[in-house]
Amino acid sequence: MARPVLALVRRRRPDLQIAYTFFSPSAEAFARGVGADFADYLPFDTMGDADRALDALRPTVLVFSKLDVWPLLVARARARGVRLGLISATLSADSSRGSAFARLVLADAYAALDAVGAIDVEDGARLVALGARADRLAVTGDTRYDQVWAKARGVDRRSPLLAPLASERPTLVAGSTWPADEGPVLAAWRIVRVQVARARFIMAPHEPAPEHLRAIEEWAARERLTCRRLSAPGGTAPGGTALCDADVLLVDRVGVLADLYALASVAYVGGGFHAAGLHSVIEPAAFGVPVLFGPRHHASRDARLLLAAGGGFSAASAQDLAARILALLAAPDERETAGRRARAVVEAELGAAERSAALVERLLATS
Repeated sequence: MARPVLALVRRRRPDLQIAYTFFSPSAEAFARGVGADFADYLPFDTMGDADRALDALRPTVLVFSKLDVWPLLVARARARGVRLGLISATLSADSSRGSAFARLVLADAYAALDAVGAIDVEDGARLVALGARADRLAVTGDTRYDQVWAKARGVDRRSPLLAPLASERPTLVAGSTWPADEGPVLAAWRIVRVQVARARFIMAPHEPAPEHLRAIEEWAARERLTCRRLSAPGGTAPGGTALCDADVLLVDRVGVLADLYALASVAYVGGGFHAAGLHSVIEPAAFGVPVLFGPRHHASRDARLLLAAGGGFSAASAQDLAARILALLAAPDERETAGRRARAVVEAELGAAERSAALVERLLATS
């Protein structure tokens, strides 16, 4: 959410010093490529740590993204006259931040924000209920759409990653899958292969640990499917078999999934068969690919938009998944229509990065 805004602000204001902080270890590698002058972990939200961070960085403007507004950091920054903002702000209807206790803890922090850019009207209303001031809130959209759109438009199908994998075979790309997804997805694929023997399967587990990959390889062996790992040197698996000819291609590295959706006839996005949350359904949608996901998608605004547009489909079981995949593979015109509708959802949401960058610039201008 921050990257496209940082890029715009950097281009327009090269004089600025930009610091990017994060809290999750999963963001550490991402932070190295975000283009900031300084990037590091944000300390715990204590008064002493907040003061030390502010002493070190001396920010003019402090902007949060999505929902991670830290109460003590906000209070200490406010006391120093730092302008405060929140971009791509979201608050789902079932968020724990909507509880009475959370409102008690967070209300002052949200009220202190000088500008809030919500992803849509409904999220904006919930943020106001949490404490944000209505006169400082605007609907600016979700900057992730700009990010995935730019990524999809920039993919080179002749790249060393994609060129060896090019194939005319019908292809399902299953991304960010968990074991809870893989049970129904693998069972569905068994049904699909009976009717579409040429179909191939590219699976990118969310956590490509060796033992996880071996379990999928063992499944493929039982099903008498050729299974290869993406890391095979030179695009060729042991024995001289080209990776593009494998029935199942296992993605054993991270950071490439968004590009691999370019190969998909149909995409499945993981997370919808457990409670941890659905992964990014808009990445394949940006390529104009119909998107399938499991039944636990109700907290995902992106999934709701795709369902309403006819570019995404939910399946509650292996049988449902197989039926939907087979229907899309058997009807190229319908598949293309669903893909266009998925891409149109992404296109309709573009411009959030521009609006969010303008919000940041206004904060800078009034600091």
